[in-house]
Amino acid sequence: MKRKAKGTPRRKTAKKKNLGKYKSGLEKTCADLLAESGLSFAYEKHEYILMDKFRYPGTYLKMTSKRKDLSDRTNKVVLPIKYTPDFVGPDKGWIIETKGYTPSHHDFPMRWKLFLNHLIDSGEPVPALFICKNKRQIEEAIEKIKELGYGKKRANKRTTRRKLQNSDSQAA
Repeated sequence: MKRKAKGTPRRKTAKKKNLGKYKSGLEKTCADLLAESGLSFAYEKHEYILMDKFRYPGTYLKMTSKRKDLSDRTNKVVLPIKYTPDFVGPDKGWIIETKGYTPSHHDFPMRWKLFLNHLIDSGEPVPALFICKNKRQIEEAIEKIKELGYGKKRANKRTTRRKLQNSDSQAA
């Protein structure tokens, strides 16, 4: 007679997708669509410091997950708040952030508001921003980026001269 297994049953996990350097399927989809559309981009290359590190001079006791008692953090360095967008266009003209499901306790909404404030306060031109939750929204963002003129490839003088020389030699 076969015995019943104790504990919780094993979950059947889906096979991991081959995402390469991307953290989610939505990020991979976004990268593929950007590449197909001819837009150049940087993936998680730009990091913004939203708040610098600092020391709290007063008494600071903090709960920890590993210990039952409070941990003394008095005069210790409080780490900075950073934000790294998913996809950034050339010259930081546009930014796409892909967000699938975000749990209610997630810190992204607060971090995003700090990022918006940082962009305004930086004094630099503000980029076009897109938060996309699915493929359709990514496609819509790409269309808007192209409408704004970011999708046009700038021809440099050498390339233009070569094209003119090639067309003249073919015509002769």
